[in-house]
Amino acid sequence: MTIDIWSDIMCPFCYIGKRKLENALEQFPQKDKINIVWHSFQLNPGVDYPPGTDIYNYLAERKGQTRAWAEKMYAQVTESARQEGLTYNFDKAVIANSFDAHRLIQMAKTKGLGDAAKERLLKAYFTDGLNISNRNTLIELGAEIGLDATEVGQMLDSNFFAAQVEEDIERAQAYGINGVPFFVLNNKYGISGAQPSEVFLSGLQQAWGEYQAEQPLKDIGAQDGAACTPDGDCN
Repeated sequence: MTIDIWSDIMCPFCYIGKRKLENALEQFPQKDKINIVWHSFQLNPGVDYPPGTDIYNYLAERKGQTRAWAEKMYAQVTESARQEGLTYNFDKAVIANSFDAHRLIQMAKTKGLGDAAKERLLKAYFTDGLNISNRNTLIELGAEIGLDATEVGQMLDSNFFAAQVEEDIERAQAYGINGVPFFVLNNKYGISGAQPSEVFLSGLQQAWGEYQAEQPLKDIGAQDGAACTPDGDCN
């Protein structure tokens, strides 16, 4: 069964939501039969701030609020992240456009490394204070998870995987997704936001039950064996 997830790398609740889902999966007996697919989404595709822009001023400006308000908001998010075992260092965060980072995830997906790329990029932004739009940084992060550094560099110097990023964003619009993280279970059930792990677990159980009911029976016998039919014939 597939779980499709739309999220942005600069979204603090996307990292928290990832952990909450993972915690639910640890309690789900069929977790090894779940396929997670990451999809691109940009909360601020036109972001273009001077280097060194303070994240508190960035948020305050976007929301029309004060810096003090932004500091309080990020303090609350930092505590929520801590409860999930995550370390957020907003003082070190680098405001950046996430488009190329999404391209890196799309590339990693073709190598079976989509989840590893998503995890590393989230940590790079929220914990390590790295610039996720910097070419050299993306090459290094790609190499860390097992991608070929030369191939990553060639990808970044081209337009490769840009279409996949844009397609994901368009698909999100078609679904009416206007906030992330957004989780789609078995192409049927949507879970919006970083919900408690119990919500994810309940959703997994319901979606899995229906997924199992939808699967056609497979005949693993090489030949027909002895059987009875409704009309009473047994042979």
